[in-house]
Amino acid sequence: MNKLLVSITASLALLASAPIVAQQSPAPAGESSGYSNPAAAGTQNTDYSDAELKQFIEAQAGVMEVREQYIEKIESADSQQEAQELQMKANDEMVTAIEEVGIDIPTYNAIATAYSSEPKVRNRVDALM
Repeated sequence: MNKLLVSITASLALLASAPIVAQQSPAPAGESSGYSNPAAAGTQNTDYSDAELKQFIEAQAGVMEVREQYIEKIESADSQQEAQELQMKANDEMVTAIEEVGIDIPTYNAIATAYSSEPKVRNRVDALM
């Protein structure tokens, strides 16, 4: 469980560090183009379905894979610019890993935040693993 929590924290840090996510897919008409973090706004819904939590678990496995591929490369980069480029590439691959399982980035981030801060969500995710 602690490994998952550390992984989620690291994944959120990588995803939050590059605001590319909002630029990658244009928002449909009538929707805000800015990223909204429901957990930070205090409006987080923690009543996720088992299907959403299973998607989160599957997405998290993909994110962990990407993180493992890039963490050493980023840490041993020769320059800050190279590290940032690697971080952006890792971020893109994490976004792809998340979206491939059918969950959107805001939902993934909200569940990850809830996992870190809400025992009810953490217990449900752990039970599904």
